[in-house]
Amino acid sequence: MTDKSNAFDIVVVGAGLVGALVALLITRQHPQLRIAVIEAADTLTVFDASVFDPRVVALTQTSVSALEGVGIWSKLQAQRVCAYREMDVWDAEGTGRIHFDAQASQQKQLGFIVENSLLVSHLQQAMSYAPNISLLLGEKVEQFTPPTMTGDETFAPTQLTLASGQMIQSLLVLAADGAHSQMRSLAQMATREWDYGHSAIVATITTEKPHGFVARQRFMMDGPLAFLPLQQAARAEQDEFHCSIVWSIETEKAQALMGLSDDAFCAQLTRRSEACLGQVLSIDKRFCIPLRQRHALDYVVPGLALLGDAAHTIHPLAGQGVNIGIKDALALVAELDRALQRGLPVAHMATLRRYQRARKAENLMMMLGMEGFKQLFASDSILLRWLRNEGVRQVDRQSLLKNALVNKVLGG
Repeated sequence: MTDKSNAFDIVVVGAGLVGALVALLITRQHPQLRIAVIEAADTLTVFDASVFDPRVVALTQTSVSALEGVGIWSKLQAQRVCAYREMDVWDAEGTGRIHFDAQASQQKQLGFIVENSLLVSHLQQAMSYAPNISLLLGEKVEQFTPPTMTGDETFAPTQLTLASGQMIQSLLVLAADGAHSQMRSLAQMATREWDYGHSAIVATITTEKPHGFVARQRFMMDGPLAFLPLQQAARAEQDEFHCSIVWSIETEKAQALMGLSDDAFCAQLTRRSEACLGQVLSIDKRFCIPLRQRHALDYVVPGLALLGDAAHTIHPLAGQGVNIGIKDALALVAELDRALQRGLPVAHMATLRRYQRARKAENLMMMLGMEGFKQLFASDSILLRWLRNEGVRQVDRQSLLKNALVNKVLGG
């Protein structure tokens, strides 16, 4: 039996982007709740401003609003955030091209590119200041003991045994511990998953021509290549000459590309991007990430809910993975708010099921859409090639349809 110092209302497993955000959202609205956040890393994330983090996220306005809600967006902007005002997408196997412009959609920007370590470091720092959040660093959950039902779909506290031997209790556990979620495995929650056969190469590059605050993506049969604009903290001559690349390509080809020298890799980037920003002049360290689609059959079981990559991972071609995870956090907090206003316990199954209904269908539609998009552009069928190019051209001519797409997808 744990003592009161080891008893919490909510335990969040994982102090990454989604886990830290959901903890902060809850504590901002319900400071009376005792929250613990368990993180395997033994130190908080530190942002190194001297280099660009190769891992970046493209945030929609919904995600920005969530960060404003926990008080960190202005701090991010004061350091290093790049707003992109346009997006250019084209098919390498034809003439299909579509261009999105924030001004045409009566918006200031289409979205923001933010380095992952900058975002996570500020979220974790905010958590460390919250009086009702206990950060348990360097800890992992080794055992999950499901709660027992006490009646009316409510449950006795869940028991967690940590690697250090510490035992804690919680009314509700939120698993935000990533694609290889230990909590999902301990709770024996099944997934449907498959390999894309692709890996994503990510890195920071400098280019001959300025990016003009335009996000660019070229679709090729072996995978899409994205150039995402970056910006230095202070205005400087080189402000518009850095981009983050995300090159999703067949795994065998990705491995061959990773074996190239920097100069040879830059030459390949220049050629495969059709020199859209002139020559690729230099590249920082490259990272190669295997891509796998994964979706939990259920997001909730008694006493436990999955969020973010613990519940779903999708192909990065639309850059929506982080935004989907943030929407998970917002939906869960909204359901917790409703439950607490009605005097229900936070782990009431009706509350958890509403969260699952709110997110599962939308996430499935996004995943299916991305898979269909990937298969469409990977096809070498002459008929499909013509249809997709003609479709892209027709959409580009329809300003109302394009604006609706911007508001729906980019606006979150």
